[in-house]
Amino acid sequence: MNQKRTSSFLKASGGLAGLGLLLVIIVAANIILGNVRLRVDLTDEKLYTLSDGTRSILKQLDEPVTLKLFYSKSYAGVPIALKNYAKQVEDLLKEYKLAGKGQVIIEMHDPKPDSDAEDAARRYGVAAQQVEMFGPSVYIGLAAVAGETEGVIPALDPRNEGLLEYHITRLIYRVVNPQKPVVGVMSSLPVLGTQAPPSFGFPPQGAQQPSWLAFREIEDDYELRQVETTAEEIPPDIRALIVVHPKDLGESALYAIDQFVLRGGHLLAFVDPFSASELESAPPQQPFAPPSNASSLDPLFRAWGVQFDVGQMLADMKAVSRLAGQGNQVEESPVFLTLRADHISKEDTLTSQLGSLMLPLSGAFEDRTADDLVYTSLIRSSDMAGLVNVQMARFGSQAITRDFKPSATPLDLAVRLNGVFNTAYPNGKPMTPAGEGEEGAATPGGESLQTGESVVILVGDSDLIFDRFCVRELNFFGAKAFQPLNDNVNFFANAIEQMAGSSDMIGIRSRGEFARPFDMVLKLEEEARQDWQEQEKRLTEKLQETRRQLSQLQSEKDNEQQLFLNREQEAAIKRFRDEEIRVGKELKIVRKNLRHRIERLGLQVKLANIVLMPLLVAIGGVTYGLRRKGKRS
Repeated sequence: MNQKRTSSFLKASGGLAGLGLLLVIIVAANIILGNVRLRVDLTDEKLYTLSDGTRSILKQLDEPVTLKLFYSKSYAGVPIALKNYAKQVEDLLKEYKLAGKGQVIIEMHDPKPDSDAEDAARRYGVAAQQVEMFGPSVYIGLAAVAGETEGVIPALDPRNEGLLEYHITRLIYRVVNPQKPVVGVMSSLPVLGTQAPPSFGFPPQGAQQPSWLAFREIEDDYELRQVETTAEEIPPDIRALIVVHPKDLGESALYAIDQFVLRGGHLLAFVDPFSASELESAPPQQPFAPPSNASSLDPLFRAWGVQFDVGQMLADMKAVSRLAGQGNQVEESPVFLTLRADHISKEDTLTSQLGSLMLPLSGAFEDRTADDLVYTSLIRSSDMAGLVNVQMARFGSQAITRDFKPSATPLDLAVRLNGVFNTAYPNGKPMTPAGEGEEGAATPGGESLQTGESVVILVGDSDLIFDRFCVRELNFFGAKAFQPLNDNVNFFANAIEQMAGSSDMIGIRSRGEFARPFDMVLKLEEEARQDWQEQEKRLTEKLQETRRQLSQLQSEKDNEQQLFLNREQEAAIKRFRDEEIRVGKELKIVRKNLRHRIERLGLQVKLANIVLMPLLVAIGGVTYGLRRKGKRS
């Protein structure tokens, strides 16, 4: 009996000891593994992995950088979406700390009301946001400190999650490199904003027009300096020059740009066959004398071997944009280009991270360069694109598609030139009105340069960086915020960084696409659109032919019979109406089949997610169980 009790006691003690040992192992494993960061980023674009550009900038740090996150973590009234976003920010900052290898210090601060943390948040410039009418202020912002240099992101907006890494890395780069490169800006448009002139000695009155957002985005990293369109020389301390819609530039300004490039200055030029932004910012014009909205650097283009026809714009049937037309009808415009990954070079660091671009009313470039220049296409059309007359584009999409013929090869919308450039002014500085008889005179202070090595980026549209075509204005807790509609601003900033800033920043921007389209759905829509256009063209031709026949029949009648229809006219009208009804039914069938194919595709995706995946998991579990049972037996 005692032996049984002893045996039972030993078994019970052994079981308890085993459970205790298992508990100790679990606790120890949690402690050890809690300090080990094991992560696998399975997203298609590696959204949760620091980019190579960020890692390169962190490796170059020669002094510690402290990142201070101010977030009202203890306040229960913070919206759940903001809580989730704050957690993502914290996780990303931990990645910065690991990649910084001791040079990046992370501090978390909870700015409770009337606390030292709240005073610090206000001192750094973190914005206080009101969530509830009578509740405390909510903070979510980031400050960076490197030595005596400070920087801040006043508010971290969840809607700009795709740019989070870029904003943090730019903040770090800004505090460790406080000296800003000088970038010149020359434009016939108010890209840097306008201020009403003073009146009779009083302060300026009237509304001030702000600068375009694309320029506001880069003014923290660069010193933007206005260069007049009448300038005769580009200041020597300007590292890069941005030229936007250079309409009607004089020879002096063109010569200044020419010499700037030849002495090694980098040029980013946005030319345009038709500027929509100029129409919106310019005063109303006489209806019988519409102004020219085209711009070019034609003398320089000819010297460099680049063809750009301001009388033609590009239409692309695979890059149409849906716009609001007359009567609130949706119109598919082939000249308002919505460009996706297939149109953007993925081999170039400037564009490799871009997902979508919008180029309204763009021109195209043609390569006629010599061997001394390397011509690189950055953005190009599809194989269903061609050039159309600018005046024809004024009559709408139907006028364009009716007689549209695609080009034999894709056309270039943005290009880079690098190598040795030739001057457009081999005889020296062109004559000015004040210097008659001095044609061919040299530049003041030295002779004109004839050749020089540089880099130039040319874009066939200036409207892509106009606010209306690249961002949407939002209200974020009472403050004005902007949400990107596409990667237009990213493209602009990437180009500036490649010209005047850090090339490491280029690979950080736009970690994910803002719109992730279904490629199969787009393909189905494209097929249906082509069918629709063919039938619409056929219907239009039949309409014109019927009208021609009616006109011919009418001309054969005398004056007394002009108001009456004979049997031939009535038969012709009846035939046309019958044909119109028939083609209309065919168009409805096209739309119906398109919807049916898209709905069927959506059903297949749902079945794959709801039925197929659980079924595969169940089959895998049953198979594993049967194999395990077979091994035991």
